[in-house]
Amino acid sequence: MSKNNKIIVAIDGFSSCGKSTFAKNIAAKLGYIFIDTGAMYRAVTLYAIENGGIVSGVVDQPRVVELLDQMVITFKFNPERMASDIYVNGELVEGRIRTIEVSSAVSPISAIGQVREKLVALQQQMGSDKGIVMDGRDIGTVVFPTAEIKIYMTADARIRAQRRYDELTAKGESVSLEEIEENVVSRDNIDMTREISPLRKAEDAIHLDNSHMTMEQQMVWFDEVLEQVVS
Repeated sequence: MSKNNKIIVAIDGFSSCGKSTFAKNIAAKLGYIFIDTGAMYRAVTLYAIENGGIVSGVVDQPRVVELLDQMVITFKFNPERMASDIYVNGELVEGRIRTIEVSSAVSPISAIGQVREKLVALQQQMGSDKGIVMDGRDIGTVVFPTAEIKIYMTADARIRAQRRYDELTAKGESVSLEEIEENVVSRDNIDMTREISPLRKAEDAIHLDNSHMTMEQQMVWFDEVLEQVVS
C-alpha cells in the first residue's frame, strides 16, 4: 500500500480475544503505528489504584476524575517487543497494568465519561495522520467511525480465559482459570451494557471469531479483507 494512501484499521471486541496481538501483527505488516487503547484504560486504572481512586475494590469516581489532570500518557517503541510500551508521567507501567487486579477494575473505570472523553481525544489525535492500527472497545463506533477497515473480534469465553491464564502464569502469577473466566464474563457484561460508548459491532464492521484460529490463519483472513479494500 502506498505511503500516500494510508488508512485506519479499527479493531474492537471482547477482552482477551487477541485483539492487541492481531493489531500488532497487522501494523508490522503495513508498516503502521499500533496503539493498544486497552493499555491506556489500564494505565488510568493502575494510577487510580495507586493514588486513592480505587479503595478496597470500590471506585471513587470523583477522585478518578481528579487524577486525570495529573496523568500524562505516552507510548515509546520497544524494539525488543516490536511494540510500543506505555508510560504514565514518564514512568514505564507496561508490566504493572497486566495484573488481574487491574483487569478486575478496568471496566468500571472505562465506563466513567470523563475518562473516555480524555482518552478518546488523545486516540483521535494519535490517528489524525492515519497509518494507524488501533484496538479497543469503541474504535470503529466512536473513535474512528470512518475507518477504512473495521473488525469486530470475538471468541468463546472459556478459550479467552485459557489464553489469559496461560499469559499470566507464564509471568509467574498465581491465578485460577475459574477466577479469570469470571472476570472475562463480567467485563463483557460491563463493556456491552455501559451507558457511554458500549462495546458493539459497527454496522460496517467485519466479524472475526478467532476461537479456533491460529495467528497465521487470522493474518491470511486479514489479507483477504485488505485486498477488498485496496482493490
